[in-house]
Amino acid sequence: MSVLVYTESEEGKFKKTALEVASYAKGVADMLGTDVTAVAFNAGDTSDLGKYGVSKVLKINSDKLEKFNAEAYADAIKQAAEKEGSKIIVVSQSANAKYLAPLLAVNLEAGYASNVVNLPESTDPLQVKRTAFTNKAFNITKIATDVKIIGLSKNAFGLKENQTEISEEEFSPSLSEEDFSVNVVSVDKAANKVTIADAEIVVSGGRGLKGPENWGMLEELANTLGAATACSKPVSDMGWRPHSEHVGQTGKPVAANLYIAVGISGAIQHLAGVSASKTKVVINNDPEAPFFKAADYGIVGDAFEVVPKLTEKLKEFKANNA
Repeated sequence: MSVLVYTESEEGKFKKTALEVASYAKGVADMLGTDVTAVAFNAGDTSDLGKYGVSKVLKINSDKLEKFNAEAYADAIKQAAEKEGSKIIVVSQSANAKYLAPLLAVNLEAGYASNVVNLPESTDPLQVKRTAFTNKAFNITKIATDVKIIGLSKNAFGLKENQTEISEEEFSPSLSEEDFSVNVVSVDKAANKVTIADAEIVVSGGRGLKGPENWGMLEELANTLGAATACSKPVSDMGWRPHSEHVGQTGKPVAANLYIAVGISGAIQHLAGVSASKTKVVINNDPEAPFFKAADYGIVGDAFEVVPKLTEKLKEFKANNA
């Protein structure tokens, strides 16, 4: 009856989101007086999971599952849940997990609560706090089904070390050809770049940068901070930056610890997509820009003067504290 957690990995290494959902699952397990079992696909060293409360890892190793396939992964996790007798399953809110969770819910006839931000308010019945209305409000959701799936919002719970003795078990789910009705041919990723999905810090630019030739200073700031680069919708629409960097309600949602917006006025759709970020910093030469009302910190000034000076100071700070 352990709490089951889907731990995402890439090239054999667990993502930060995997450790966060493991931390959360341990909190839920402690409330229920049980333990945590993780499902890991083609992962290498699993000791990191033990640091965050996982007692057992079901290792699924298959060449057919090297690339994420939502239908096949959902079927495999369903079989793992049934094997372990798990009634609560915890997943992240990554792009892959958002695709997988509804399929898993159908497979298990489970209730699914997305965008969960805290440990359950109660366990009998299970009640969780979730964001609503594009992070403008919260609601308390009761999951009344026998099996329950919790989707944990990124950076909502954080990493909480809880060293646990961990065991491993090879698990080979029975998968049919129907599980592979969608064939993933290849996944292309930019090398040596932090992705928006995994980033703790995001540096984003808007039309105030005046053209794609000026993005170098933003990339230098992002590299200094170890951040991902992003952009507003008009910037991607004009072809200044790839659509994969478009963040906002109609692009990728951002729940970073730090979001720096440079030359972005703050249209309502953009604000809705980044509102889950914990700290928002705005740099804009227009003091009436709507983004300032939503910002935690703001700098009224010319981005072409402010950003290089900010980058310089950050480099000095890093050098002095190396």
